Formats: sequence, C-alpha cells, structure tokens
Amino acid sequence: MQYFNLHTHQFENQETILELVNQYPWEFDDTIPYYSIGIHPLFINIKRLESDFEILEQKVGLSGCLAIGECGLDKRSETAFEIQLKVLEKQLVLAEKLQKAVVIHCVHAFQELVEMKNRLKLTTPIIIHGFSKKVQLAKQLLDNGFYLSFGRYLLMNPELESVFNSIPENRFFLETDTSDYTIEEVYALAAKYKKITVTELQQIISNNFNTVFNK
Repeated sequence: MQYFNLHTHQFENQETILELVNQYPWEFDDTIPYYSIGIHPLFINIKRLESDFEILEQKVGLSGCLAIGECGLDKRSETAFEIQLKVLEKQLVLAEKLQKAVVIHCVHAFQELVEMKNRLKLTTPIIIHGFSKKVQLAKQLLDNGFYLSFGRYLLMNPELESVFNSIPENRFFLETDTSDYTIEEVYALAAKYKKITVTELQQIISNNFNTVFNK
C-alpha cells in the first residue's frame, strides 16, 4: 500500500491504493475487498431500519470490514434528530463491542457527538471524515480522542492549511469522498503543507492505519 484512502464512494481498484469504500446495508457489494458499512443520518429509513441493522451486523464481522460508517449526525437531515441519536448510538455500541473503528459524518452536531462519545466511554478509534472546520473545533475533537480526515476541502479552501498543520501526525488521515480529486492529489498538497515528502507522508499514514485498523 502506497496510499490509503480513508473514505471513498468510488472503488477504483488500483494496486497502489488501499481504499476504504463506503457501503450501505441496502446496497451492499460483496466484490469490494475493504469497506466500511453504516447507516448514514441522511438516509435513515424507519421502515427499513430493522433489516438495515441485521445486514450491518452480518457484514461488519467479515474480514473485509475495517470500520463502521459512515454514520453520524446531521441537522440538515429530514430524519428527526432524536432518531438520528438513537441510530448512531446503536452503531457506536456495536463498534465498541467489536472494537471496530468508526467513520463519522457530522454536520452542526459536534457537541452532541462529543457528549455521546464520552457518555458511552468509547475506546474504539473514531474518525471525523471530511473535516473542514476551525482550529478551535479541531483541538476540541483531538482533546476528546477523535481522529480527523481531510479531503476535497483541503484542496478547495486554502484557509484549511493552518488547521491541517495544527494536527499531530499520529491523528489524521486523507480521503477523496465523492470528489473527482485523486488521493494522489490530496497527498501531494498535504505533504506540501506539512513540508515533508510524499514518501514521508505515506509512512505517517501507514503508521496511523496500523494503529487504528490493527493491520
């Protein structure tokens, strides 16, 4: 593995890239070698929730499943926030039981997310994907044990350079999500911001991968 893509919806199947492909229970693809699987707060379907959890519990135990997610909280969602909280908590409890990492989608609900993590006394690694906020929030999340993953916003918003540079090397990942940017492009800019070579960055993220995903 030269590159690790923490979160993508597009399986490219390249030899040099280990892709953690996002999967949903209702459209699971068993040909994808490494994946995360979870119930996204924007796509909670009350009528389908029981079967979604049944599939999730089946697939999360397979060797190709590296994480639960993306799951999380989103105050833009049409699903009532109380339901989102219950769906997320159930997934976090499962992740803790299986000691699986969690990939989190969070919009306007970081305080509630931190409170839930601390209330449940979670020890499994939790990664906020697509981070694009201020240094103060990044510090609060780091202080509470979260990892942060950066992707398209790093390339789109130059103001994120100072935020990214404030993240310790053992607490971040890189991703592409649904963007057209390649993971190589994300690594190149991240290495430039950190003032290191891409090879050095690859080693840092490889170390983080080994820590978080026990590989």
